Amino acid sequence: MMGELYADALGGVRAELEYVDGTRVALDTARWFDLIDGDETLLERCASPTLDIGSGPGRLTVELARRGVRALGIDITPRAVALTRRAGGFALLRDVFDEVPGSGRWTTALLADGNIGIGGHPEALLRRVGQLIRPGGAVLAELAPPDATSRVDRVRLRRGPLAGDWFGWATVSTSDIRRLAHAAGFRQVEHWTAHGRWLARLSR
Repeated sequence: MMGELYADALGGVRAELEYVDGTRVALDTARWFDLIDGDETLLERCASPTLDIGSGPGRLTVELARRGVRALGIDITPRAVALTRRAGGFALLRDVFDEVPGSGRWTTALLADGNIGIGGHPEALLRRVGQLIRPGGAVLAELAPPDATSRVDRVRLRRGPLAGDWFGWATVSTSDIRRLAHAAGFRQVEHWTAHGRWLARLSR
């Protein structure tokens, strides 16, 4: 279903995120393909090598490579990996909780576009990412605004009458990132805003 979603986004087909209570939220899938406002503040903080987790079609992975930053995207969707490679980036079909090349040697790990929500357990995700980065490395994450409520939901992707499988997804408020980061072993937290987006850099 996710692969179809990427393909449909290219054709402008409407996609939604559906919650178990029936609420549906339209997804701005176009933002997955081209650089958007605020990306620059993430890109300028990335150092070689960078691991882009949940890289999607690879807009950040590809742009980092264009700038001379060694970068690898990982995603669980074959279509996303294929699109990244087609655009000139390096990408692997991989779950972040599975074996990842270069474990313990990445300088930067990216969790853009709310990907700190992957798996529905952000503390576990940050602990895992902490295993992937080198000593002195950093995690760059995109968060919800400080007035948002941190929560875990069961959601699925929907395209018209077609729906994918349910999966866990977390929302992490900027107000809670320091507590969450400390629990996962990150002592230094810097956060900033850019074009209405809330972003953070976590390091030990």
